[in-house]
Amino acid sequence: MKQGTDSGEMHGVHSLEDLKGTTIRNAKAEDLGKLEDVVIDGPRGQVAYAVLSFGGFLGMGTKRFAIPWQALQSGRSPGYLILDVPKERLEEAPGFDENDPPAYANEQWGTEIHKYYGYQPYWS
Repeated sequence: MKQGTDSGEMHGVHSLEDLKGTTIRNAKAEDLGKLEDVVIDGPRGQVAYAVLSFGGFLGMGTKRFAIPWQALQSGRSPGYLILDVPKERLEEAPGFDENDPPAYANEQWGTEIHKYYGYQPYWS
């Protein structure tokens, strides 16, 4: 994540370009993957999900996960985000192939994802 030096800067405001590729770690500082995309709920004016890529080797076998946006926290230093889940929990999370993304607007699917990570869906 790029850091500005403007004295009028709003902290925590980033463009997708700045966020893409950001490392995501858990509370144990284990790398969980990279931020690949951000899903916006346009009608509600809300960031819905972060899409995390995890696993694989040289891009092969990489799995993607939709993470409720509220599950992410800023790291103590710039350049990474924190998802407070054990690596094993992420390995067993519902994921998808980059060429076959889920129906992000499906509230039943979204409710299951939010519950998996221990969050109340923002639309409830």
